[in-house]
Amino acid sequence: MDIANSFNGYIQKAIVGNWDFDALTDYQGITLQYHDVARKIEKLHILFENAGVAPGDKIAICGRNSAHWAVAFLATLTYGAVAVPILHEFNASQIHNIVNHSESKLLFVGDYIVKTINADEMPSLEGIINLPDFSLFVSRSTKLDYAREHLNLMFGSKYPKAFRTEHVNYHRDDPEELALINYTSGTTGFSKGVMLPYRALWGNVEFAIAHLPVKQHDNVLSILPMAHMYGMAIEFLFGFCHGCHLFFLTRLPSPAIIAEAFATIRPAIVISVPLVVEKIIRKRVFPKIQTNRMRLLLGMPVVSKKVKEKICEQVYQAFGGRAYEVIVGGAALSREVEQFLVSIGFPVTVGYGATECAPLISYSDYKDFMPSSCGTPVDRMEVRIASADPERIPGEILARGTNVMLGYYKNPEATAQAIDSEGWYHTGDLGTMSADGHIFILGRIKNMLLGSNGQNIYPEEIEDQLNSMPMVSESLIVEREGRLVALIYPDKDEVVDFSPEELRDVMEQNRTELNQRLPHYSRIAEIVLQEEEFAKTPKKSIKRYLYQ
Repeated sequence: MDIANSFNGYIQKAIVGNWDFDALTDYQGITLQYHDVARKIEKLHILFENAGVAPGDKIAICGRNSAHWAVAFLATLTYGAVAVPILHEFNASQIHNIVNHSESKLLFVGDYIVKTINADEMPSLEGIINLPDFSLFVSRSTKLDYAREHLNLMFGSKYPKAFRTEHVNYHRDDPEELALINYTSGTTGFSKGVMLPYRALWGNVEFAIAHLPVKQHDNVLSILPMAHMYGMAIEFLFGFCHGCHLFFLTRLPSPAIIAEAFATIRPAIVISVPLVVEKIIRKRVFPKIQTNRMRLLLGMPVVSKKVKEKICEQVYQAFGGRAYEVIVGGAALSREVEQFLVSIGFPVTVGYGATECAPLISYSDYKDFMPSSCGTPVDRMEVRIASADPERIPGEILARGTNVMLGYYKNPEATAQAIDSEGWYHTGDLGTMSADGHIFILGRIKNMLLGSNGQNIYPEEIEDQLNSMPMVSESLIVEREGRLVALIYPDKDEVVDFSPEELRDVMEQNRTELNQRLPHYSRIAEIVLQEEEFAKTPKKSIKRYLYQ
């Protein structure tokens, strides 16, 4: 790769080519233009150099999405150091574990995180830097102290006649060089640090720029955590490298805040996990269209087309009214919501990926979207199904190509299990593939249950049907003593006026109706109501292992 096709080359070109345009905005807060980002990157490079940080050293970043989080990450890679993004949802011990396991030299932290961590638990750190203002929270180096105290003086001395575009000159990355380590878990026993090379970041950004019709200076709203590869690659890195204006919510993205941000920012594309889309549809759209009058209108062929066009426009406005399409990833979209969006002609599509592929494996434009699928393999990636008949018999989904990781940090055994001798990454997902390459996921191999006569039961398929039934917010199918049990967290808004006995009657009716649709071997024996919402991963999938 020459600099035009290297990852840091993308960053360099974006900064120089969009020098006086808006780059990063904290929603209802500060805005940095591309030249502001360049200045801050250069100051952090001076800080790194004078603090004894060498290319290849690890720098961890932990905090909510913000303009300064983005700057710290970009500064790390363009210096040639290795970024270690840490999800801000992790607790203090998990953060300590990741910092120690990765041997990070510096840690950038947000104002919320800084109150929870204990520097004494991270003895390898040279310093801890506050993200809001890049001040030092902890320093164990006189060189770091001196550099931070005299940073503006050093910057002015290095660039006495102002910092200009010709001074932007970043680390020339090699395709196989380690760019970042992304941890899939924060616990020591299960820490798997995914080692992603520059080629994987480049492959994702190159694909997005080639296939997503977003223009320079368009608005992009960052909802997903940047420490998660889906949010990092498709919202943050693609948007920045393409010269877009990125907005960060900087706080807990509640449905109300997201709805307000969509209306204000009007993003050119929406990148989302199913939970966000489903809540908008179930709470703001379904109540309006599930009336007797609306059902009557939708049943009249002459009128239904006009009614669907009007509904589609209302849904489109709920996402800001400018988005080319809504891309859903990270988990399966509810069949009920997906079928509704397709039926009204809404531009929705579903992609598929894994942290180990930084993350893209498959995607299709909404015009090529096939219901229940998650697209076709992206550029420079191959996908195959480990099955004698991939169209009809499910098998493990395997992926190979530019986006695949180097392996797991300090874990050759796990690496050997995940990537075989031919370079295929074993996803752990079961699926089929149509003749034209569309991938259909049935669920995780480890989640699959066996019926009494050895039949394969895919709990995700049952849960999808159950989640669309009255008063069900979310569900989980587990096996207990040879019986299938449905754990259900009720929709708190719907059950307010119901007594516990009435709620149990509703759920029993749901169980009866559901079982009539299911094969005998996958019918539900019992429903158990949950008092609290299920614990979730950062991409809003239920942590199944907690409920087995």
